[in-house]
Amino acid sequence: QVQLVESGGGLVQSGGSLRLACAASGRTYTSYAMVWSRQAPGKECEFVEAMDGGGGITYYADSVKGRFTISRGNAKNTVYLQMNSLKPEDTAVYYCARRAASRVSSLEGEYQYWGKGTQVTVSS
Repeated sequence: QVQLVESGGGLVQSGGSLRLACAASGRTYTSYAMVWSRQAPGKECEFVEAMDGGGGITYYADSVKGRFTISRGNAKNTVYLQMNSLKPEDTAVYYCARRAASRVSSLEGEYQYWGKGTQVTVSS
């Protein structure tokens, strides 16, 4: 069984930065694909950025290109989302998820393990 726990969320002013972390426990392997997604109030869940087992990055939200960066930690059981130049429209609950495959997918149902999320609030 795999557990994912997000951390690093909080309240930040527009233009500020946050780094989210997703710590995996249980059966963890570096070859699995990971994704960060977010859900704003009243909106559907939106994929933000993903990393495949080989370290390749896929951007799903054009609005975060150049501002957000996904990475893996040295311990390989942690994935980060560095968020810079935050905007009020980035306010959402951010989730990480892992797929039991190396390649990323754009389908939520393809990711078997999900964390409970961390709230990010950006004030104007």
